[in-house]
Amino acid sequence: MAPKLPTSWAHIQLPPSFLLPDAFLPLTAKRGIKYGWTTAPARAKPARFNQQTAGLPTLEHSPAAALKRKEFTLPLRTGALAIKKGMTALYDPETGVRTPCTVLQFDRVQVVSHKTREKHGYYAVQMGAGWKHPDNVTRPLLGHFAGADVAPKRFVSEFRVKNQEGLLEVGQTVGPEWFLEGQFVDTRSDCRGMGWAGGMKRWGFKGQPASHGNSKTHRAMGSSGASQGSGSRVLPGKKMPGRMGGNQVTIQNVKVLKVDTEKGLLILNGCLAGPKGCIVKIQDAIKKPWPVIPGEEITEELATA
Repeated sequence: MAPKLPTSWAHIQLPPSFLLPDAFLPLTAKRGIKYGWTTAPARAKPARFNQQTAGLPTLEHSPAAALKRKEFTLPLRTGALAIKKGMTALYDPETGVRTPCTVLQFDRVQVVSHKTREKHGYYAVQMGAGWKHPDNVTRPLLGHFAGADVAPKRFVSEFRVKNQEGLLEVGQTVGPEWFLEGQFVDTRSDCRGMGWAGGMKRWGFKGQPASHGNSKTHRAMGSSGASQGSGSRVLPGKKMPGRMGGNQVTIQNVKVLKVDTEKGLLILNGCLAGPKGCIVKIQDAIKKPWPVIPGEEITEELATA
C-alpha cells in the first residue's frame, strides 16, 4: 500500500525546480490570443498590432514584423490614376533626337478614403478618377463616395504608403503636377487582351513540319506529356493554348519627360502596357531616389533652423 501524503506541504522542502514536474512549475507567458498576440478585429482587440503586451519580444512572423520589413520598399507618397491617350514623340531642338513617349490624361483624380494601420493593418490612400453616373453606381458605393464628399468615380484604386505622413486629406485633388519633370515612376496597367491563342502565338512554339507526312497539324501543339515517365499525366505549368494577355504589367523606372498642368497631361518616356483608354496607376519608383519636392525641402530647412 502506498504511503499517505502529508496534509500540509509547508514544512516539506521541495527539490530544485528543474527536478519538479510541469504541474509544479510557475506559469510563464506564452504567445497566444490570451497573452496579447492576436489578429482579431480592431473592435475586439484595439491594440492588436502591439506585440509587447505580454512582455515578449516582437515576433518575426507577426503582422507588425511584416510591416517593418516592408517599410524599405513602400513609397513615401501616394500615387495617382491616369488614362492612356496614346503615343507620340518629342524631338530635341538641339540634337534632333526623337524620343517616343506616352501621353497620360488626368481626369478628376481625388482622394476617396484612407487605410490606417490601427483599423486596417496598413497605410494606404484610396484614389478615384473619372466620373460615373449615380444611376450606374450601387448604393453602398454611393454612400462611400457621399461620406468622402466626392462625386462617384469610374476608377478606384489603392496606393500603399510607408506611414501616416503619406496620407492626403480626403477630397483633395491630385493633378499631373504631383510628379516632377525628370523623376522616375513605376506604372501598372492591364495589357491588351489577345483572347484565346494557340501555342505558337502564346508561347512562341516552332510548330510542326510543313510537309513530310504531316497531315493538317502544322500549328498544333503536339504531345502534352509522356506516359509512364512522367506519371501518365500532364505536369503542372505545361505551356498550352489558352487565354493570352489581359493581365497587369508593371514597368519600372519610367522617366517623366513633361508635365502640362493646364491640360492635365503627363508625358512619360517609352511605351506602357495596355490599349488606348486604359487606366494606368502611377507611383514614385521604388528603385530610384525619392523625388525632392520643392515645398517639402523648404519645410525641412525651416524645421532644422
